[in-house]
Amino acid sequence: MNRPPLEVADIVRYAGQSFLERSRKWISWQHQKVLLAITRCRTAALGGHRDRCTDCGHTTAVSYNSCRNRHCPKCQGNARLRWLQARERELLPTHYVHVVFTLPRELAPLALQNKRLIYNLLFHTSAATLLEIARDPRHLGAEIGFFSVLHTWDQRLQHHPHVHCVLAAGGLAPDHSRWISSCHSFFLPIKVLSRIFRGKFVAGLKTAFHAGELQFHGNLLPLREPRAFATWLRLLFRHDWVLYSKRPFGGPEHALRYLGAYTHRVAISNHRLVALSEGNVTFRWRDSAHGNRKRLMTLPVEEFLRRFLLHLLPRGFVRIRNFGFLANRQRAMLLPLCFRLLQGAAEISTSTALPAADHSHSLWNCPVCGGTMHVIERLSAAQLLLRSPPLHQYAA
Repeated sequence: MNRPPLEVADIVRYAGQSFLERSRKWISWQHQKVLLAITRCRTAALGGHRDRCTDCGHTTAVSYNSCRNRHCPKCQGNARLRWLQARERELLPTHYVHVVFTLPRELAPLALQNKRLIYNLLFHTSAATLLEIARDPRHLGAEIGFFSVLHTWDQRLQHHPHVHCVLAAGGLAPDHSRWISSCHSFFLPIKVLSRIFRGKFVAGLKTAFHAGELQFHGNLLPLREPRAFATWLRLLFRHDWVLYSKRPFGGPEHALRYLGAYTHRVAISNHRLVALSEGNVTFRWRDSAHGNRKRLMTLPVEEFLRRFLLHLLPRGFVRIRNFGFLANRQRAMLLPLCFRLLQGAAEISTSTALPAADHSHSLWNCPVCGGTMHVIERLSAAQLLLRSPPLHQYAA
């Protein structure tokens, strides 16, 4: 596995200690734990292992173990592959839709002080909006199912909470007797979705406020007063909230590609990093406002680390969720029904059928014959100190 010339771990090693000393007023143990995990990932500090192919007997050099922290840029590839392989059997032979719900920038400070509450509210209100509008006979009149994935960043590492939803372009009729397909040119009305989403989210904020569940610190302290909070909420209705919906596309193979692009991502990948020089970090970003042009941004190293840590999720927070007929309580009964109803449907071509699973890029295949690799020896950090450095580094 080729190592990028610059990694987040290199930046943390370069400036992590001085950054911690200057950030004592706000930095938490969780922040420190993530930074420590990133610096130790795939180093001798976490121990290592050796693998052998069950087919040809090829044995690898010692591989350093991964930290498996979900905020580490080096640990998400294997987790993504495992998740996608588990989802292959759940993707229906139909077209799919990509919808994104975004919180307005006015809510970003409140979200940072109430991450668990606001992010949960974003999940629940976006899902409830899709389910409600899809059930409406004036639009689709069906029960839908979808995956939702939370992202909290934009390309410049600023705080930008939004949820990506990948949905089957259709759903079950209310009596579960047939599959209802959406229009090929559009799925659900954007303006209706946007306004219903806004109303549900603001109602959720009001409920949380009256229940005393919202925290206010620093510049947000004045919002503790009910009248001030009510006035601030009214500002959220001055403009439409941003909602994006791609017209129905491809079949399950395209859905897998979409899911692979959005699940298990962290705020910035190591491959976007360009340089670390004179206390500054330079990285690539995509300017969506100007035709997705690739640009470079340079930040002081401490500002880079501060932005990176903005996107740490609360402990135990689930950032990939299933709704509708894919929800855990309904999937076992409704998903097989969806497959049966879709079989032989005239609008489903062979090109949208789920392709045979391709595991040529599975978690760890033999580099010689492509066979399955198994761990034959595990080594502690102390044992590694007595051995020479490994020739290669592979994912744990």
